[in-house]
Amino acid sequence: MPGPGGHSGPAAGSRPGDDPGLPPRPAYTPGSAQRRLNRPVRERYPQIRATSGYGDPRTRHTGPGPGAGTEQEPERSSKLTARLTLAMTVVIGQLWGLTVVVNEWMRGNTGTAWWGAGFLCLSFLAVLGLWAIDPKDR
Repeated sequence: MPGPGGHSGPAAGSRPGDDPGLPPRPAYTPGSAQRRLNRPVRERYPQIRATSGYGDPRTRHTGPGPGAGTEQEPERSSKLTARLTLAMTVVIGQLWGLTVVVNEWMRGNTGTAWWGAGFLCLSFLAVLGLWAIDPKDR
């Protein structure tokens, strides 16, 4: 019996969007008894082999090349690491100092707050000094 739009509903076993001229698709269930729905991976994807990747004879170069990822200038690396550690220590000190300055300012101790602001300016100049030590490392 036709529906309200003047056409009959979908056929049993079909899904919305299926072509009415094709037979309905079977319902998929994992572990189906139908062989075509439950094929092993090697049959579904024959291009994937046990040796795909590391054992594939077509693979000649497995990485970026010899020496990649190793430090070529260890002295420069240690110098940069030391400067970075000092700068991070100064930044942490600035954050702590900013906390102290704001607390003192809120309590009304403006003299202590100004000394703390001076400390923050001095530590900022220390970071600028560390940055200016060796311009070729930038």
